[in-house]
Amino acid sequence: MSDAPRPFLTLKLATSLDGRIATATGESRWITGEAARTVVHELRAQHDAVLVGIETALADNPELTVRLRDYDGPQPARVVVDSRGRLPVSALMVQTARIIPTYVLTTQPLSAELKAAGVRELRVGATSRGRVDLVQGLTALTTAGLERVFVEGGGQIASALIRLGVIDRLEWFRAPILLGAEGRPGIGDLGISALGEALSFSRLAVQAVGADLWESYEAD
Repeated sequence: MSDAPRPFLTLKLATSLDGRIATATGESRWITGEAARTVVHELRAQHDAVLVGIETALADNPELTVRLRDYDGPQPARVVVDSRGRLPVSALMVQTARIIPTYVLTTQPLSAELKAAGVRELRVGATSRGRVDLVQGLTALTTAGLERVFVEGGGQIASALIRLGVIDRLEWFRAPILLGAEGRPGIGDLGISALGEALSFSRLAVQAVGADLWESYEAD
């Protein structure tokens, strides 16, 4: 990772005990309980933006807003990492883009329809595999004034940022269920072949939230 400016990144994971975010068929709502989801909304409110990959945006069509009773603070911006411009105009985030700042980190120009809806383009270079260059992307987020970013999914975005060594804090919610190896992992391939290559974090706190467990870590 270069010394270019970047936001403080918090990665949130909501998984089964064995680290799965969905069943093999993609069913994921809701793995964790209401108490854990409330904490997630509180964490969103502490950040300037919530970031997801395009696969999560397409699969879940999330709003990524803070929905807490009596909350009247600012809504975090939404950021979608979308190298090929697949975010549809019908997405909930797009429908409210003129009210809540909504950015697309992309490698190509956004469609006229997305721009007309108020979506903001953050165009950066591509990797050798044609994906968004996340190093450039993080710098672009900082330039846009987004200094604290809450990363909510999916597994490929999580693993890409972990491999870059840019995750500063980890908030992990574990539900007391097992989904097995056929379930979809919360973190994708990290390219680790030996224990000595494992990335380490220091545990800051552990507490029960309803039936779930909430663990907080910071990067070593």
